[in-house]
Amino acid sequence: MSPAPLLSVSDLRVGFATEEGVVQAVDGISFDLRPGEVVAIVGESGSGKSVTAQTIIGLTRANNARIEGSVKLEGEDLLSASDSDLRRLRGDRIGMIFQDPMTSFNPVYRIGDQIVEAIRAHRETSKSEGKRRVVELFEAVGIPNAERRVDDYPHEFSGGMRQRAMIAMALALEPEVLIADEPTTALDVTIQAQILGLLEQLNRERNLATILITHDLGVVAEVADRVLVMYAGKVVEEGTLDEIFYDPQHPYTWGLLGSLTRIDRPRPHRLPQIAGSPPSLLDLPDGCPFRPRCPHEFSKCPQYPGLEARLPEAADHRDRCWLTPEEKKAKRLVEGQIGLEPPPEVRQA
Repeated sequence: MSPAPLLSVSDLRVGFATEEGVVQAVDGISFDLRPGEVVAIVGESGSGKSVTAQTIIGLTRANNARIEGSVKLEGEDLLSASDSDLRRLRGDRIGMIFQDPMTSFNPVYRIGDQIVEAIRAHRETSKSEGKRRVVELFEAVGIPNAERRVDDYPHEFSGGMRQRAMIAMALALEPEVLIADEPTTALDVTIQAQILGLLEQLNRERNLATILITHDLGVVAEVADRVLVMYAGKVVEEGTLDEIFYDPQHPYTWGLLGSLTRIDRPRPHRLPQIAGSPPSLLDLPDGCPFRPRCPHEFSKCPQYPGLEARLPEAADHRDRCWLTPEEKKAKRLVEGQIGLEPPPEVRQA
């Protein structure tokens, strides 16, 4: 029996009023997050991933913001919480790894002092005790010479070390929920692998409930348990990692998977790409917003289907596409983007 959800997001909608109209950045996203689970939210830039994460911790509150739905942390609604209550929860119960650690740290203060300040904002502790805690955190996230590096400035850290320091800050107060927003952006592949391995280790050791925001399905394959694929503010497909990778049901997911380099297939002259660009959220097309870019558009597409399970054997694998499961499988095989689901022993290996 799976544990009760720690975080529940229900019908979350986030719009921003502009001079040109309302930008509906997030439009009805729902999911549960349990202890020890990693939920990945995937999509191109502008799909609503980061706005979803920032809204959970109250960073999108503004006079022009229109926020609806509910975000509950063990029954406490974060959307209706006061600013002071959210400040209490941030860092303490919900930690966040921001996208760019170089701009997330103040360049004129030592990294250790910044993390000590965050600790002392929530705990009654001395500066010396706080610094000892930072040294422990640096050692836990693999920063060498931790006692010396706590006195360094952000520019004295490499990109990978800054990301590790950002992870240390997010974990300083031992939160129950961790939100990682593009934690491997701008890092080379070897450092990416180290950061992902670190996140996986910390998740296992601390039983964290983790939300991973990324556009890279290669990152998702390393650590995620469940995947939500977003496009134009909506979830277009959701399922387990195996369901999304081995039996994807939405053409947008096929496009994302098709852009990955495959070592088990002959290398093409160039990687497949999704035609066109994401639509403006001020001027969405009728029906399915992916329709203008989809090579499989047909007569039903001007009407947008709901997020529904279309495979009898997978009630939690849901998507928004009118094609039948049989049509989807046939089209995937013709395009050669994704094969049949491998036998269980392959996945276990």
